[in-house]
Amino acid sequence: MKIKVRVSHEEDTKYAFLICEKIKESAKIRGTGIAKKDPEYIKSKMIHGNAVIAFFDEKLAGFSYLETFQNEEFVVNSGLIVFPEFRKQGLAKIIKIEIFKLSREKFPNSKIFSITTSNPVIKINTELGFKPVSFSELTHSEKFWKGCQSCANFDILTRNQRKMCLCTGLLYNPYMNKNNKKDKSSLSTGDKIVLAYSGGLDTSYCLKYLIQEKKYEVHTVIINTGGFKKDELLKIEERALSIGSKSHKTIDAIEEYYQNCIKYLIFGNILKNNTYPLSVSSERIFQAIKIAQYATYIQAKAIAHGSTGAGNDQIRFDIAFQIICPEKITLSPIRDMKVSRKEEIEYLQDKGVSICWDQAKYSINKGIWGTSIGGKETLTSYHDFPEEAYPTKLSRKKSENLELEFEKGELVSVNQERGKPIKNIIKIEKIASEFAIGRGIHIGDTILGIKGRVAFEASAAIIIIKAHHLLEKHILTKWQLYWKEQLSNWYGMLLHEAQYLDPVMRDIEKFLKSTQERLTGTVDVILYPYRFHLVGIKSKFDLMTSSHYNMAQYGEMNYAWTAEDVKGFTKILSNQMKMYHNLNKKEK
Repeated sequence: MKIKVRVSHEEDTKYAFLICEKIKESAKIRGTGIAKKDPEYIKSKMIHGNAVIAFFDEKLAGFSYLETFQNEEFVVNSGLIVFPEFRKQGLAKIIKIEIFKLSREKFPNSKIFSITTSNPVIKINTELGFKPVSFSELTHSEKFWKGCQSCANFDILTRNQRKMCLCTGLLYNPYMNKNNKKDKSSLSTGDKIVLAYSGGLDTSYCLKYLIQEKKYEVHTVIINTGGFKKDELLKIEERALSIGSKSHKTIDAIEEYYQNCIKYLIFGNILKNNTYPLSVSSERIFQAIKIAQYATYIQAKAIAHGSTGAGNDQIRFDIAFQIICPEKITLSPIRDMKVSRKEEIEYLQDKGVSICWDQAKYSINKGIWGTSIGGKETLTSYHDFPEEAYPTKLSRKKSENLELEFEKGELVSVNQERGKPIKNIIKIEKIASEFAIGRGIHIGDTILGIKGRVAFEASAAIIIIKAHHLLEKHILTKWQLYWKEQLSNWYGMLLHEAQYLDPVMRDIEKFLKSTQERLTGTVDVILYPYRFHLVGIKSKFDLMTSSHYNMAQYGEMNYAWTAEDVKGFTKILSNQMKMYHNLNKKEK
């Protein structure tokens, strides 16, 4: 099951007629409500981003829109529809939360209202802070009330001079909420908290501390972006519940992580400082986004994470939370109280949580795009990282051939066996990691301005990026390659520094995607212990091969120009340099 609710755009207008029909059918069955919507009206809402649209397993499942009245004094949340086959899945609540959030973002000073006969919608609105009010407190706009004419109960509304009807009026007043400072900035005993939980020492300490000392109702969530096996996720859930989590949720975001990030890291051949494939830094922002969405879904008042005060992850979590759910409080106990690892272990042992975290010499963060490893050696500038510290050991010494096939920049087959990119990445990792390929130590600048050092192993990421880049060298033009490199460097840096949600990232992604239109072909690779060799490529778009037929072979024979052509070309090409050097001689 995969639910996706997002802000609408122009491409969604194809659904307008169907949505209007569903709204009409629903109203007819209930015998109440607005019976008719104009598809052109719904299209205008979609085009201007004033609607949210829902999908259930990629099938259209629901919709809602907003509209302003009285010079934006009022915003109405209306047209909420969940298609019958997708009801009783909690989808109405998600849509309602998203349209409310969109209304608050676009019109933060407007009063938001809704009129409905649906008890579940009334309940959801009440949880969001709406209050039941008389119709006199809602907009006086004739345009709005005119829309009720197609309702089966319009005569009731008119008989009562628009003072009441079968609908309940609900109003959210942002000014009243601003005056209630306690709601905005403080937490009380029993408040619902979502904790980003990995099962490690830091997040286990946070879980016990927030329950034991703060008396909060803590719900844990883990976002799997490819770093956990099924049995590992079950053990993490068991640990969270045994420590005291009210509930635990595992959210699979591997495909979403690939489609929205890894794909562009490949398109851009992105290696931070020409070394590191952004394994963990790219994952964290997606984990933060999903955690924020989950916290909104379960109506938590705050979100907690286990970051320390000296790393990048705290920035990535905080920024995502501030943008996606700014109304929620962010907690980070370890950072805020400067708790040491030793103090965490002692506290947990004192509370009866006895797990041997102190036996682990290295901190390991594993994901589908690579594994990062930290230890005492990475805290210095001079210690080498020991062989035994890498999670995957060298187990194969005989060389092996590998053929990778790309279509429009995406990896579609490995050794002539087709599969989805995610499965292909996992397959390459399984093969190449046995050769201990993709190891390295990255030294870079943190978001905080200090230098950091981390070891990593990322055999699939390194091989795929290098193979993809080789294919590009054959297919793209000189200037495509040049400008791709410039923008790709920016994309990697901005992603690393928690700027993924800046709209410029979507602009760069469009550029990167456009460069991949002809990026189709195969790359042959040979794997050896600790290294690999790129043999060559085959592609119908290979500019090197096509030039053989009617132009020239580099360093050999030319067919498209004469010796005199070259003499004239070099004469013109050197004009400005000759002028410069002639003037320089005169000055001397």
